[in-house]
Amino acid sequence: MREVKLSKLSSQMTVLSMGVAAVLWSQAVSAAPAEDMPSTTLQTITVTANSSVRDKVQTDSVYIEDYTPAQQASHLSDFLNVVPGVTVGGTSAVNQRIRIRGLEDSNLKVTIDGARQEGKLFYHMGDITIDPDLLKQADVSVGNNSVTLGNDAIGGAVAFKTVDAVDLLKQGQRIGAKVHAGYASNNDELLTSTTVYAAPTDNVDLLAYYGKRDSDSGEDGNGRELFEDSKTESILLKAGAYIADDHHIGANFSQTEKKGIFPFRPDFPSRSEPPIPQQVKRDTYGIDYTFNPSNPLIDVDTNVYQTKTRILRDSDYINDPGFDFNAQVQTTGAKIQNTSDIATNVGTHKLISGIEHYKKESEMERDFVKAGSDEATNTSVYLEDQWKNGKLTLTPGVRYDRYKSPEFISGGKTYDNVVGALAASYEIAPLTQVFASYTQLFNGPDLSQTIFNSNGDKTYVNNDLKAEEGSNAEVGIVTTLRDLTVAGDALQLSGKYFETDIENYIEFVRSGGTRVGLDCVTGQSGGECQGVINKDEDFKIKGVELAADYKMNNFSMGLSYSRARSKGEKTGYSIPSVTGSSSESGDKYMVNLAYAPTETTDIGWRSTYVASVMPNTSENEIEKPSYNVHDIFMNYSPKQVDGLKATLGVYNLFDEAYASHSSRLNPIDDVATDFEKGRNIKASLTYQF
Repeated sequence: MREVKLSKLSSQMTVLSMGVAAVLWSQAVSAAPAEDMPSTTLQTITVTANSSVRDKVQTDSVYIEDYTPAQQASHLSDFLNVVPGVTVGGTSAVNQRIRIRGLEDSNLKVTIDGARQEGKLFYHMGDITIDPDLLKQADVSVGNNSVTLGNDAIGGAVAFKTVDAVDLLKQGQRIGAKVHAGYASNNDELLTSTTVYAAPTDNVDLLAYYGKRDSDSGEDGNGRELFEDSKTESILLKAGAYIADDHHIGANFSQTEKKGIFPFRPDFPSRSEPPIPQQVKRDTYGIDYTFNPSNPLIDVDTNVYQTKTRILRDSDYINDPGFDFNAQVQTTGAKIQNTSDIATNVGTHKLISGIEHYKKESEMERDFVKAGSDEATNTSVYLEDQWKNGKLTLTPGVRYDRYKSPEFISGGKTYDNVVGALAASYEIAPLTQVFASYTQLFNGPDLSQTIFNSNGDKTYVNNDLKAEEGSNAEVGIVTTLRDLTVAGDALQLSGKYFETDIENYIEFVRSGGTRVGLDCVTGQSGGECQGVINKDEDFKIKGVELAADYKMNNFSMGLSYSRARSKGEKTGYSIPSVTGSSSESGDKYMVNLAYAPTETTDIGWRSTYVASVMPNTSENEIEKPSYNVHDIFMNYSPKQVDGLKATLGVYNLFDEAYASHSSRLNPIDDVATDFEKGRNIKASLTYQF
């Protein structure tokens, strides 16, 4: 009976969401735009008169402090899912899988404080290791619309930014601290963290953070155990100094380490296999330097970094030798970028030029013996010019990449590649722009999954492997409307249609057991070797992304809809996926509401409906059922205690049993499905002084 009632309620909620969206869109048609719209606290889209069209609709930013669910985030899905076109799969924090328009993170540029997070470790676990409590902001490029992104960014990019001292220091404050505690009922998770920050002089700032998160096993909406018993420790250290008025140098170190007893395959959290001790750890070091004199031609931004991610497993716990491994990927890189503002008689130019180099290395130990290592390097230069002349903006760009591939993937082959891009926007009315962009894509062959690195043993090395190439094209409109129902209210609407073409798609073919591998010499199907091949068909991803953000006095609303579908030109099959079940996700509808009844209280509601996906004729395609999830939450900041804030929320309010379409999903076998947590009551308390 409970499931039948919830199904009816979910349908009613979805109808209500669509009804609200229809009302807002009908209001927008008859209204005239005026001035800039203030940013919302739901899905933050900041609009300024000088921002480019890409800043408005092709890059979304989620600010952790301004977005209530993100303040209690324990998983990247708790806040990234708010961005149209983005989904995050995986239930466990060691299995966070970011996808943009169906493309997984091996086709995305992911950075933490500018440091690339490259490589793949183990296809039953995620590759992004960070505790959300470290973060202040996540910038998401949905699709690749700029030559500044570069290699490994066919689907777009996610740039995570950790908190800085200047974000926390109050006016005139020299030293301060922030303590935070949070509890989640579903898995008895307890988070405690302390941040100390200071500005001992006018030109020096310091920050130190330490956080600890303890988690037990939770359960899904049907009461099945999602096994995990873990402890997470995170550290963040930052220091920055201004030298004279024009130079700034900073250094940062961040670490997230998660230890515990996890399922043998973390994306099968309910499977009967005995869990084993596992450890996931990320260390990131970085140095940044900026030079910004009064000269408009010079604004230099430089960063140097090294990041290392590791998975360590101990199968002796279950007396099953042969499955111990220490897999790690290390990326070392540097980037220098300069921005020049140039005024001419025919408009203004914002000229962005840069050079980037990075090296990624994988190393594998099995049963405490080194099994294999490999590496790849990339060097690139790029130039982009945002030329604005009246109501018209044109942004051409060009990029050159020299990519040396891994030895045991494609024989260390070097790829020299040039790509171009062109974007245009035109202001057809005050604060209303139409835009179009076209960007060529390049993605060199990645490192092999680290756990399969065996220095070429039983591996087909594909000397004829081609790099992935293609293009991303988008068209759309964005507008801001004011004074629709009351004076001072604001509505921002955006919509875009995109097509992404991918040629030479690279697929990893496993061998062993019942799997059909590759011939070790020819690479043809039917042998005992594993390796990578180019698919013999091109793929196209098509879709739309719509968003509406409304603000009236102390009320805010955010609505969004996104759809992406991939299709092979010959077979009609969707893009294959090594992680999860398939690349396809159902159409996603999201509603975010926020209301501040008093100066001290904010309340909110989030509703997410994802439509079902029917399988194609491919044997690897499966049906993914629809789901509808609702969250409610409240903030309270008493006037009596300055700096104190309490947050309470109920997530998955109606205890829906579901799996994200970006997670491992099997409609026949529930134990092979990575179900999300059921109802989860979270409470947190923050005090800043």
